[in-house]
Amino acid sequence: MRLSYPTSVKIIRVPCTGKVDVLYLLKTFQSGADGVFVAACMEGDCHYLTGNLRARKRVEYAKKILDATGIGGERLEMYNMSAADGPRFVKVANEMTERIKTLGPNPVKRFQVTNVQEKPREEMCP
Repeated sequence: MRLSYPTSVKIIRVPCTGKVDVLYLLKTFQSGADGVFVAACMEGDCHYLTGNLRARKRVEYAKKILDATGIGGERLEMYNMSAADGPRFVKVANEMTERIKTLGPNPVKRFQVTNVQEKPREEMCP
């Protein structure tokens, strides 16, 4: 459809959102992502039957972990949409981008930058 969405949105394709694991979601934030949204097929319309239902539970669990760690669960969201619904994808991408701009940068980034210390180089022995 050649629709444009913010360049900050990076797409990672998976065969089914049922393959999205809590650890993958948390690692994206550890790596410095400011926000993540999971675009899943419509509930009840999953090619793999219950993949999107499993993904919903995993996203909700990851949001609780993000809240508990101070990163914030509002930085993660799951949306159900048809693969043919490009305009909805663009709308969601724009909404999430605006939400993340309002929330500011990922707190993990700030922690990583302020706690980096250079270690003195040890001289090599012959």
